Amino acid sequence: MAVLRGLTPSVTGPFRRRLSSSAHSHALRLPNVPLDVHPEVEDALAHNIPVVALETALVTHGLPYPDSLQVPLALEEIVRSTGCIPATIGLIEGRVKIGLERHELGRLAHRQERPAKISRRDIAAAIASGRDGGTTCSATLVFSALAGIKVFATGGLGGVHRGGEKSLDISADLHELTRCPVGLVSAGVKSILDIGRTLEYLETLGVPVLPYGKSREFPAFFSRRSGYKVPWHVEDPQTAAKILYTQAQLGMQNGALIAVPIPEEYEKQGEKIQRIVERAIKESEENGMSKSGNDATPWLLDRIAKLSEGKSLASNIALLKNTALVGGQIAVEHQKLVNEGIYGPSEKTVARQSSGKPARPSSDSESKKARLTHPATANVVVVGSAAIDITAQELPNQNAALAVHSTAPGHVKVSLGGVGRNIAEASHRVMKSKYPELSSVLVSAIGNDVFGRILEDELVEFGMRTDGLIKVDAPSAVCNMVLDSKGTLVGGVADMGITTRMTAEAIIPEIQKHAPSIVVLDGNLPLDTIQALTAHCYDHTVKVLFEPTSTIKSTSILPAIAANLQKDPSRPPVDFCTPNLLELSRLFEAASSEPFSLMDHPVWWSVIDGLGLSSAFNNDIEQLARRQASDEKSGGSLAFLVQDGVIQQAVQLLPFFRHLVIKCGDLGVLVVMRIAPEDASSSEWAQERSNPLQRHVVVATKSGEIIVVQHFPSHHLDVITNVTGAGDSFVGTLLAALAKDLKQQD
Repeated sequence: MAVLRGLTPSVTGPFRRRLSSSAHSHALRLPNVPLDVHPEVEDALAHNIPVVALETALVTHGLPYPDSLQVPLALEEIVRSTGCIPATIGLIEGRVKIGLERHELGRLAHRQERPAKISRRDIAAAIASGRDGGTTCSATLVFSALAGIKVFATGGLGGVHRGGEKSLDISADLHELTRCPVGLVSAGVKSILDIGRTLEYLETLGVPVLPYGKSREFPAFFSRRSGYKVPWHVEDPQTAAKILYTQAQLGMQNGALIAVPIPEEYEKQGEKIQRIVERAIKESEENGMSKSGNDATPWLLDRIAKLSEGKSLASNIALLKNTALVGGQIAVEHQKLVNEGIYGPSEKTVARQSSGKPARPSSDSESKKARLTHPATANVVVVGSAAIDITAQELPNQNAALAVHSTAPGHVKVSLGGVGRNIAEASHRVMKSKYPELSSVLVSAIGNDVFGRILEDELVEFGMRTDGLIKVDAPSAVCNMVLDSKGTLVGGVADMGITTRMTAEAIIPEIQKHAPSIVVLDGNLPLDTIQALTAHCYDHTVKVLFEPTSTIKSTSILPAIAANLQKDPSRPPVDFCTPNLLELSRLFEAASSEPFSLMDHPVWWSVIDGLGLSSAFNNDIEQLARRQASDEKSGGSLAFLVQDGVIQQAVQLLPFFRHLVIKCGDLGVLVVMRIAPEDASSSEWAQERSNPLQRHVVVATKSGEIIVVQHFPSHHLDVITNVTGAGDSFVGTLLAALAKDLKQQD
């Protein structure tokens, strides 16, 4: 499969599994727009988790390297520390990114592709030209508003330039605040601008200007004082959030400028820097740089940094971190207001609602269900479990002995689970973002109970299809866990009996109805169901991906393999399998021993003999095993591939699985492929040779097949929040890419 050649995760952050406190999803629904919302950001917006937007002009045109990479990463972590999700916005190859991966930030910071500085006027041209770009305040405001992000934190806002009354050099940032309902949190306007005229212009535009703190004096970027006072100020995040919320409730489409003074410890230094600013501005007027357009500001900032011997850079970074912190705090308070509301309906409104007019749907979710229509077919059908996870954890410092026959204070969380559901959600998110012409559907049994309704409602909220759900008269799957204050499992109850109702008789009609190119089987399914579905897909040339789900469940596919192995020796019973290292080992052990003894089967011997792997293959594998697991960091070598017998086990399982995609945790992903003779000549691997330095080994076998072993290193993350569901997310992402590849082959 071509997609396995360039296997990279489109979704690196774990999907959060939290139920929405509001049925409304703010995620973008813009077809045919080159805009990608990072799954973590989209999930936060859909689940009413506060998000803070961050710009990238400071990455591409503001800060020197390596600060241009280190500072935005630090800002993201500061935003996270407040309980928010950061959404750093920029352009990569003409696609707008609402939330950047680390490698994308690095690409902008290194400036290898000469990224453009993107204001509102530049957006369409940069997209059409396929450019990289760092978004200024105005462009970041545009995309924040499109995404439904209500708070944007930055360093300094653009404004009226000195002499602007003659040159009309006025930043587009100011006008953008009149049409984007976003709270812009900054340290005021850039120090090189005319603060007085900027404030006058904002007043004319009707944009609220709110110094943050006990004073109404507007800050002067490097200094806490400018000498200019405005009518209003806010002293805390709650008040700032309430102003933003009130504007939205009134239907006002403008934003607000929340001006946060630089931390006090930088004030004395700031006064000196401001004098340097005046000197640099005078120099720019004398040498003509003041008339150089977009180049003027970077020149001034660089000149100020040199004249201040780097002190201006330290102050700039300090105020950026400060605005990120305050921005996060405001976003948290704003989200509370959105979730809870502070303005109840008036008596007249209540009277109108009870006047006998047609009632509105009881929730946005019900309204969505009423409007939701599904195509008859789906590219991917995921057959597996969907469950509700309830986790109860006691608070610290409790007397455990008192809670044995009683209750203890603590926290209870409800989240969505089930391997099949997780995979279906991940594939849906990637398809919606990358391949909108594709679709996936979850086929799962849910009960006619409150948990079943929650599961269905949340699928609707995610924009997922629900026409594959099978409603039965049985309790929905629920896993209830009790943890002590340290997070250790004390006990729990898992009611997963509904999976026994997922019979082949119920599921095969769903597969026939949706006519997918690939079907995913979750290892939690009953053995006879897995066997019947595998046989059905094999007979109808529908590709099968088996997700083992656990070490114990990993062998549930073996009866199906045994039943179908004899049908066509050249065609393995299962096309894809996605085990982790432990599941791979268990699969190998079970397949080679009683009661299966599949490696005694004549078909197994025939296939292995046809591969004819020579000592050259072994030598290449030995060289591959000497590589480091990652090019980005030191974290171990690939020696485990040989020492633990990983590749040997995978190769010996190829008679049963066409392709093995092995999840190796932080050591990356190993793909072992068996390309059939009829596909070998047209495969791009036909022209490749083994190159262990490039992490792949290629062998043309005497049976006409091609065997490929390829390692994909993991991406380094500075902070790992949670790895729960990472494997399911990976499989869902892989599925989306496979479906795209299969569609192109049709």
